[in-house]
Amino acid sequence: MDTVTNQKFDVKATILLSFGFFGSSLVWSVYNAYVPILLEGFITSTFIIGIIMSIDNFFGVIFQPLFGKISDNTRTRFGRRLPFLFVCMPICAVLFTLIPHLHNLWSLMGVVIIFTFVMSIWRTPAVSLMPDLTPGPFRSQANGIVNLLGGVGAILAFAGGGILFEIGGFPLPFLVSAILLLGAMAVLALFVREPKFPPPPTKEEKEAHKLDPKEKKSLILILFAIFFWFMGYNAVETFFSLYATNTLGVSPGQASIMLSLFALTLVIFSIPAGFIGAKIGRRKTILIGLIGVTLMFVPFIFITNANIARLLLLFGGMSWACVNINSLPMVVRIAGPMKIGMFIGYYYMFSFSSQIITPPIYGAIRDLVGNYQSLFVYAAITFAIAFVCLFFVKHGEEESA
Repeated sequence: MDTVTNQKFDVKATILLSFGFFGSSLVWSVYNAYVPILLEGFITSTFIIGIIMSIDNFFGVIFQPLFGKISDNTRTRFGRRLPFLFVCMPICAVLFTLIPHLHNLWSLMGVVIIFTFVMSIWRTPAVSLMPDLTPGPFRSQANGIVNLLGGVGAILAFAGGGILFEIGGFPLPFLVSAILLLGAMAVLALFVREPKFPPPPTKEEKEAHKLDPKEKKSLILILFAIFFWFMGYNAVETFFSLYATNTLGVSPGQASIMLSLFALTLVIFSIPAGFIGAKIGRRKTILIGLIGVTLMFVPFIFITNANIARLLLLFGGMSWACVNINSLPMVVRIAGPMKIGMFIGYYYMFSFSSQIITPPIYGAIRDLVGNYQSLFVYAAITFAIAFVCLFFVKHGEEESA
């Protein structure tokens, strides 16, 4: 049984609740595009930069399942998810503006650690708003809208951030992103109202909602598929700016704008990917997307032309939408209504676990081979492993739509 029994898809409500993910996507995209370059001013080893860039993922593994479970059992007059956002988003906005103004490594590291910790507190509650407010058969479509807003955030971060960088250097993208994060919180505060939930489940109710062995097997397989595809995706997202500046010969601002092309097709295809998942099945749609992204990676091994790279990124964003839009609803479907926050926490635990290890692993590989084309060999292999894991998943589809 779904948490929401009224089987209607409320597009307007979905757009409004998506502003939490919009704010998160915006600041993380700016963070991943510019923090590695800031760190390069203090550190010469790509391996060490990779370790530092994995701190946010380390906190995600530890704290996102924890705060997801805590939010499942939170009961306040504002709801069980929104209080986490209202406290943490302003703190993150202030810390984010400080990052480009810190001119020694230790102060920069201190602010980065606090910022990434506070971000890990509110991300799972923000994402949990969608399944809380959306009936199960419509969660792929709703997740398409959520990711549409997230993609808009990424486009603003990469394209707008690139333009702002060219105008005012590093501080301007961070400042504008912080202001937009506060604007996203204002939208949530003004327009989103959480449903009234019953008291936390009793021990007997929890026992009644345990997974059977086949469901557990599917859950484990899809979580490992998520683990491997985020190994490849995060490596590319983290190191693309360095690849583009070193291999394609573009500026940091232009590298950021190039990534906006990937985000653009992700935005355009987010809603169609949700409807495709509802029509032909989430698993099949994800498998098609995994093949598409892998095919995008292969030419990057050989090219040095920025225009060809731009075309490939357009195709890759469309394929990534098929993967990204339909995976979370599969995990939530297996969870049931009582454990949505906790299972979304598991989703992020596996995705962030991969992102903890992938920057230093790829950083070590790059230090060894001496070129950034190896980034796309690495990514293609991890996506192929994810394909194999997902191929054997048997649960996560809706019984009706």
